[in-house]
Amino acid sequence: MPPITDKDTPGSEKSVNLSHARDKVVEAASAGANIIVLPECFNSPYGCDYFPSYAETLLPSPPTPEQSPSFHALSALALDTKTYIIGGSIPELDTTNKKYYNTSLTFSPTGALLATHRKVHLFDIDIPGKITFKESEVLSPGNKVTIVDLPEYGKVAIAICYDIRFPELATIAAREGCFALFYPGAFNTTTGPLHWELLGRARAVDNQIYVALCSPARNVEGYAAWGHSMVVDPMAKILVEAGEGEETVYAELDGAKIQETMKNIPISTQRRFDVYPDISKGKVSFEDKV
Repeated sequence: MPPITDKDTPGSEKSVNLSHARDKVVEAASAGANIIVLPECFNSPYGCDYFPSYAETLLPSPPTPEQSPSFHALSALALDTKTYIIGGSIPELDTTNKKYYNTSLTFSPTGALLATHRKVHLFDIDIPGKITFKESEVLSPGNKVTIVDLPEYGKVAIAICYDIRFPELATIAAREGCFALFYPGAFNTTTGPLHWELLGRARAVDNQIYVALCSPARNVEGYAAWGHSMVVDPMAKILVEAGEGEETVYAELDGAKIQETMKNIPISTQRRFDVYPDISKGKVSFEDKV
């Protein structure tokens, strides 16, 4: 099963971005990919100034093509290529509460919507002299752990960018039986070289499952994404890594590697829940757990 992370460079024209994403997905499917991942904000530039003008209405579902051209583009693309598509993320406007979200949509090979993940943790940071960014100035947070069953393969979890810094989401997903964690994300050139690889490998070694990170390519104008999309195996080995430019990377996920890792380093049977609680047994809200 060769999944793919697709590095795209979003520009200012949404229709151009959707067309470019289609070209890259078709190319990946032709190369044998079964699960295709797009980057965070693949249909728009990334930034608080852009979220409102690029936002699409997704509810009630399914939206009309006028309400969400990206929804219909992804659905048609999944159907046409007969692949699972984890559609990075798009800005969303919920007209019932007038709030904006950073939202990822996952579609099946039939074109059906399988999962909707609203970014749970908002990117509000201030590193003096480096970067200040406040997603909460525009966006609202989601409130669900998103797990989806891909019948041919098993369960996967989907989260977005800053969500990766919070291990609880990954831990709960792994203990619910997920074999992979998918993170569309757009780390910047300050936090990217510091923590992008570190966090991907940490979530993999913590949970002994695969982790895939999918970034936009580096853009010389506006927000500069770190790039470096990668896939990490259950032993925290980087299987494949892109550079900073636009690039498609492929990796094969092998369930036997998960079993081997868990057998050789059996942390799942060595946890001390008499010393600390099992966070997956607490109150957890799930989104699209099918």
